[in-house]
Amino acid sequence: MPFTANRQFKANPRLLAAAKDMHYTSHDNRQILDGTAGLWCVNAGHCRPKIVEAIQKQVAHLDYAPPFQMGHPLAFELAERLIKMIPGNHFDRVFYGNSGSEAVESALKIAIAYHRVRGEASRVRLIGRERGYHGVGFGGISVGGIATNRKFFGSLLPGVDHLPHTHNLEHNAFSHGQPEWGAHLADELERIVTLHDASTIAAVIVEPVAGSTGVLVPPVGYLEKLRAICDKYGILLIFDEVITGFGRLGTSFATEYFGILPDMITVAKGITNGTVPMGAVFTRKGIYDAFMESTPENAIELFHGYTYSGHPLACAAALATLDVYEEEGLFQHAQELAGYWENAIHSLKDLPHVIDIRNLGLVAGIELASRPGKPGARGMECLESCYETGLLIRTTGDIIALSPPLIIQKEHIDQIVEILAGVLQKLI
Repeated sequence: MPFTANRQFKANPRLLAAAKDMHYTSHDNRQILDGTAGLWCVNAGHCRPKIVEAIQKQVAHLDYAPPFQMGHPLAFELAERLIKMIPGNHFDRVFYGNSGSEAVESALKIAIAYHRVRGEASRVRLIGRERGYHGVGFGGISVGGIATNRKFFGSLLPGVDHLPHTHNLEHNAFSHGQPEWGAHLADELERIVTLHDASTIAAVIVEPVAGSTGVLVPPVGYLEKLRAICDKYGILLIFDEVITGFGRLGTSFATEYFGILPDMITVAKGITNGTVPMGAVFTRKGIYDAFMESTPENAIELFHGYTYSGHPLACAAALATLDVYEEEGLFQHAQELAGYWENAIHSLKDLPHVIDIRNLGLVAGIELASRPGKPGARGMECLESCYETGLLIRTTGDIIALSPPLIIQKEHIDQIVEILAGVLQKLI
């Protein structure tokens, strides 16, 4: 099983048998409040009729179309809608994959190829960030910075460096929203440029809000500095918005929330509400044109893609998902609830073992002190106890991550906090 303590799980399985709106039904017929939108992906809630019906109709109409030298209308219709979700008319192309991992691999390859077709083939180096998560492909774990995801798999890709992460309990513990301390950490990119020379660097990739590592919120001014340094040296900036995309912060994407324009955006998860696997890369204007202008007509411009790129069922699911987001005003709803969510989550501050709480939009991280010699044990016990009490949470080591469906109401927030408080008070 993926990212699972297999022996522990099989000794006491947690099986989810059904789902509807804000709740799962367990195999023993208990209602489990979904505090994580599945795995950061079910932003519109579970088994929404409009999305289900769109998938059912599509599979009966066009089940599959080859994406190599062929296409189908829904892929283009969806691309148009996705691009229009980003204000300012700065992006003009979408490249499809099937997951966040594939979206990241695609973005990294596009970045290197983009510089090559422009005559700067020496730009092959990639810069990630410590504690970053960019999926499980070799490119993604190479630019990623979570040690446990990397250590079993050898030397990974060559020519990769990492910025320091921004998490600092001494300066930023219990920040509400963006912490004030830490913008200067972006200046480490200048050091890396000096070390390797800008002419060798293709791209920098970061999560605007680092999710899987335990919800690390960027300091005020940090992303602005990264953008300015990348501009200074002609380096592409990639935002991994697999988690922050589609309303998690109360806006369509984090680029809109922070007012920072990257050169590429990777998305997945909420694009189809988790119903059909799909990922995508958005590219700013000029990137697609560089490939078209450097390649003879009738020749393939980018030797990359997947059998299921832009799959008809995924496109149908995504279009219906975008309809639900828009018709129900879910991004605005998330924005309106963000303050209530923040206050509720921070009410857990004085409970046993809690050493930090951080939040932005409808996402939060609650960091627990580790047991001496047993890192992650307290977090795992918290996950198990919450599940038994009727709440699904996610843990990364001893950090609790929360990211509920955007249909959440105040009473659900109260329930999440109540269950967590009860569990934390009993943890040893």
